[in-house]
Amino acid sequence: MSLTRRLQLVGCNTEERWMSTALKVAFATSDMKHVDQHFGAASSFAIYALDQERVCFVEAMEFGRHNMDGNEDKLVAKIEALDGCIAVYSQAVGASAINQLKAKGIQPVKISPGAPISGLLASLQDELRQGPGSWLARAIQNATPADPARFDEMEADGWEE
Repeated sequence: MSLTRRLQLVGCNTEERWMSTALKVAFATSDMKHVDQHFGAASSFAIYALDQERVCFVEAMEFGRHNMDGNEDKLVAKIEALDGCIAVYSQAVGASAINQLKAKGIQPVKISPGAPISGLLASLQDELRQGPGSWLARAIQNATPADPARFDEMEADGWEE
């Protein structure tokens, strides 16, 4: 099943500089406040952008109701809609979905049902401030484009082999 509705908020999305460095994270939710959905059967996702100091609600996506029937066709639209996200939090996710998400650079994160999104965002910010763990560090590295001037300082210092 395809994406049925998408609401993108103007605020953060218009701040191009901040959005280019912020991390986007998705949450499988029915009420936009708690993680309460299985990834494959999720009717909607809330997308947030964050860095160490700021969190911004970016968009909400609705897919309609899905059964957990093993039909993997419904995964394609969801995974495509999460393009640009470093992670998706859900209360469960199947093995096939895990493989497809990871192939797109999206880390699936299993969370206890009913976990508040606000608390998860605060935990992510704390982790960013204290030094990210393994999956978050990899996601940051993959999301950060290589600086074309990264060797200029070494060249200016007369770096030699």
